[in-house]
Amino acid sequence: MEMSHQGGAEAESLLRHDQRSAIVMPGQRTGRWEDGEKAPFLRNEPVKLTPAWEATNLPNDTLNLKGIAMDLTPPKDKWNLIYLTLVLHGLGTLTAWNMFITAKAYFETYKLASEPALSENFLTYIGWASQIPNLLFSWFNIFFQLGGNLTTRIVWSLCIEVCIFVFTVILAMVDSTEWTLTFFGLTIASVFFLNAFNAVFQNSVYGLAAKLPPKYTGAVVLGSNICGTLVAILQWASDMFGNIRTSAIYYFIAGMFVLLICFDTYFALPLNRFYRYHDTLQERTMRVNPALAATDQNSSPNKRSIPYGTIFAQSWVQLYNIFVTFFVTLAIYPGLHSEIDPVTPGFLGKNFVSITCFITFNVTAMLGNITASLWQFPNKRWLALFTSLRFLFIPLYFVCNYKPLTRTLPVLVRADWAYWLIAVLFGWSSGHGSSLGMMYVSGTVSPEHASTAGMVGGAMLVTGIVSGITFSWLCPLVVTMDLWKSI
Repeated sequence: MEMSHQGGAEAESLLRHDQRSAIVMPGQRTGRWEDGEKAPFLRNEPVKLTPAWEATNLPNDTLNLKGIAMDLTPPKDKWNLIYLTLVLHGLGTLTAWNMFITAKAYFETYKLASEPALSENFLTYIGWASQIPNLLFSWFNIFFQLGGNLTTRIVWSLCIEVCIFVFTVILAMVDSTEWTLTFFGLTIASVFFLNAFNAVFQNSVYGLAAKLPPKYTGAVVLGSNICGTLVAILQWASDMFGNIRTSAIYYFIAGMFVLLICFDTYFALPLNRFYRYHDTLQERTMRVNPALAATDQNSSPNKRSIPYGTIFAQSWVQLYNIFVTFFVTLAIYPGLHSEIDPVTPGFLGKNFVSITCFITFNVTAMLGNITASLWQFPNKRWLALFTSLRFLFIPLYFVCNYKPLTRTLPVLVRADWAYWLIAVLFGWSSGHGSSLGMMYVSGTVSPEHASTAGMVGGAMLVTGIVSGITFSWLCPLVVTMDLWKSI
């Protein structure tokens, strides 16, 4: 109880004029608030391992912050520690998906080489095993939250993901040539559960970021955009070991290491003044008004009454923006995008696809996320026009040199530089539009529902991904229709 009162006192010190010290050292007098801003951390004292003070059962007189002055300048995110932490967690949300997709050669040419039917369609099986549970659990996590608070969901999800990665490393170490079908079944099951718990982790991270200013939701999206590039670098580095089995072992260990860093940094959040300040603001908003406290998603289940209908009604435009952005992106990348050949033989040599598709998309999507953080344009009102215009990329890519050997649709984009420019705009608009949508969605509802709106935004993100992947399977049929022969 002493620790709880101590935490409550610290909460009040972040919001009151008469408690301006940031760090109290032995033998020193309490400094001014401005002096405390020179350091980003709270004073040296025990901290409960639970960001957001969830499930601490603090007394009402501690959490009821009525009368606390709110006109003081809030603390800054010193050294951008919280921003970088959320970038890291955004990276962690897509690590599981990218790890298995990028390890294509390990599965197809090594582990499943004796079963051509499995190796040739491995990415298809992995895609569905990854995204179906991701979709289902993303929505399930919103309406039926595991444990009732963000800490429980994030911590347990990361723990289980790390355990599954350990299991994957063990499978890489053993010789499975005599039981290939069993190995395949275990791998698909691992991917299913890995992405199911990753969906819980992803939604919870967006819910956590929604408590902070909008650009911190953009930080999560930035991390997810960086993930593809980082995983490609990890694969390249692991390939230096030469042996494909050894390479895969170190490759999956590196992915596990990323998740462990996410686990570690999550518990560092309560030590940061900036995070505690904004977390306390939200706590104050709900505790001051008992009616709002009943709608808090972190309260006990028997008291929780979240108005989902109101949240959807107020945020549907931004939810549409998130869905459309990811639908168009996944309809084109990587399936359609990676199947485009150069019109001019020898353009960029053997690296044409790697440069114009994978590298271009990952780099420009990351730049788009950065521009969204620096320049919030279009605004909330006009973002729907920006995201809807991205539908034009689908027919644009159809008239590029996609599947040149079997297509019946004429190729209209005859210049490789023009195609590359389209790829740059496509990647940038994906990163910029997705970031703005996720940044805006939590601001469309009242503060006490911002976290839930952020989680719904994360679920719409996954829904857009699954819908886009499904549509991408129709792309070869569109460009090979007999209808185009008459044109």
